[in-house]
Amino acid sequence: MRLALDAMGGDHAPGPIVAGAVKAVQCDPELRVVLVGDQSQVEPLLAGMPDVRDRLEIFHSSQVITMEETPVVALRKKPDNSISRCWQLLAEGKVEAIVSAGNTGAMVAGGLRLRLFLKNVRRPGIAAIMPTLKGPCVLLDVGANISPKPEHLYQYGVMGSIFAKHILQKPQPTIGLMNVGAEEAKGHDLAKETHTLFKASSLGDQFIGNVEGRDINKGVCDVIVTDGYTGNIVLKVCEGVFDFVMKMAGKELLGALQNEKHLGQQALQNLVKRYDYHEHGGAPLLGIDGICIICHGSSGERAIENALGIAAKYARASLNDRIVEELESSPHLSDSDE
Repeated sequence: MRLALDAMGGDHAPGPIVAGAVKAVQCDPELRVVLVGDQSQVEPLLAGMPDVRDRLEIFHSSQVITMEETPVVALRKKPDNSISRCWQLLAEGKVEAIVSAGNTGAMVAGGLRLRLFLKNVRRPGIAAIMPTLKGPCVLLDVGANISPKPEHLYQYGVMGSIFAKHILQKPQPTIGLMNVGAEEAKGHDLAKETHTLFKASSLGDQFIGNVEGRDINKGVCDVIVTDGYTGNIVLKVCEGVFDFVMKMAGKELLGALQNEKHLGQQALQNLVKRYDYHEHGGAPLLGIDGICIICHGSSGERAIENALGIAAKYARASLNDRIVEELESSPHLSDSDE
C-alpha cells in the first residue's frame, strides 16, 4: 500500500505532517508513504529512524501553495508545488492514495484539472463524517462543488450511500436532502429539482426527503446531500459549536467536581476522542479515480496518522469499484450535463 502525503501542506508543516507519517508506518507494516515536499526540510525530520526509513520515501518538490493563495492561479504559477506532484503520482499509478492538509481549493482544483474522475462521475464531492446520536453519518458535498446541478447531487447520494454502507457499516443507508424545511415544496429550484430526481430514481426507497440543519446530529439519516457552499458552512459551524461546548462543559464540569477533577478530565477526553475531527483524519474526495483525503489545515501528528490509515482502509475496501458499478446501473447524464 503506497500513499503520497503532502509534507508541506497544513498550518504547521512539515514537522507534525512527517511525524504523523512515521506513526502511520509504525502502526501498519504494509504501508509505504511518499513524502512530497522540500527534501532539505523533510530529510532532517527522518534522522534517527532506521526502523521505518525504508518505508518513507521523499519526492522532492520545490514549491508550496499557501492557504491564502488563489488555487487555480497558484497551480499555474507554481508547477512544482507539492499538491500537483501528489496528483501526478496518483495519475501515473505510482500511489494508491494522496493525503494533504494544505489548500483545500488547490487539492480539489488539482483533481478537476486532470479530470481524474471515475467513470460516469460528473463532479467529485468532499464527504465529511458527522457525529450523531445514532452513530456517524456522512455529509457531502462540503466544499468541492459550490454550484452543482441536480444530477451532481444525485450522484453524491449514490457515492454517499456506498460510503455509508461499506465504511460506516450502515446495512441500508438512508438519504436526506439538506433544505430550509422538511416539506417537499420548500427550497430553491436546485433543492426542488433534486428532490424530484431522488424520488424517481433507484434510490427512491432510501430517500427520506428534506432534512434541516438541526436534524444532522439527531441521526435522522445516514447520508445528507447538499451543495459545497452550504455543506462547508454547516461543517465549520459544527466544528465551532463542538469546540465551544467542550470548553464550556469542561469549565463547568471541572468546577463542579472539585476534588474529583480527574473523573471529569477522563470524561472530556472520551468525548473528544469520539467526536473530534482529528480522530477521523480527513474527508475523502469521492468520485476520484484513486483515493484523495483532504485534512483540516490545523491537522497535527495524530490527525495525519489517522488520515493515512483511513486512506489505506478506503483503498482496501474497493470503494471506487462499488461506485462505478452503482453508477453503471443509474440513469446516465447527457454530455450537456457536464
